[in-house]
Amino acid sequence: MLIIPVLDVKDGHVVRAQMGMRETYKPIETPLSPTTAIGSVAEGLRSIHPFPVFYVADLDAIENGSNALATADPLFLLQPKPDVWLDAGFRNTKDVEKALANTGTFAVLGSESQADTDVLGAFGTHPRLILSLDFRGNAFLGPPAILSQPALWPKRIIVMTLDKVGARRGPDFDRLQAIKNVAGDREIIAAGGVRNVDDLKRLNGMGVAGALVATSLHSGELGAAEISAFMGR
Repeated sequence: MLIIPVLDVKDGHVVRAQMGMRETYKPIETPLSPTTAIGSVAEGLRSIHPFPVFYVADLDAIENGSNALATADPLFLLQPKPDVWLDAGFRNTKDVEKALANTGTFAVLGSESQADTDVLGAFGTHPRLILSLDFRGNAFLGPPAILSQPALWPKRIIVMTLDKVGARRGPDFDRLQAIKNVAGDREIIAAGGVRNVDDLKRLNGMGVAGALVATSLHSGELGAAEISAFMGR
């Protein structure tokens, strides 16, 4: 099972995300890093485990549509160099093409940023295109056709429940199972609410392929031993 640390970036700082209320996010305070710079926080996370993948959410780009593909560049200085799953509010094929031009970057297509299925249709078969199905409460964020047409989905799907993020309420197990039931052999990645090793065990038992995690890494509830138990050393 893949454990993927999350780096939410706003105004140049890694911030602490909570319940998807982005206007309230503040620069992160973590024992893993003396600063809020993305490279420093990533190095701190790597002190727990040699994570091969980081998820980066460029919140300014998601909110405003700005094109800031350089946000994740400091991560490519880490050794060994990680893969980066980048959500930069991609809304058109040109920006997705730019992201995918870097072989270490996986473009995360957030459903909340889409006006229709055109971008998904253009890149759905690309091996480094990831679809994020975004929810707030019971509401799907994005064009209904994205949710209702799983044939369009790429091989890897993030199920993002924004009001679970940083809320310490546990993952949305029912929604994850519902998406998994229609996803065929696609990989499902849980996002939002992972608190501890018990949550990871339950997700693993469901056949969920991975989980995006932030708060429990910085709090120490998921440490080196717990991560290694799922990912190996």
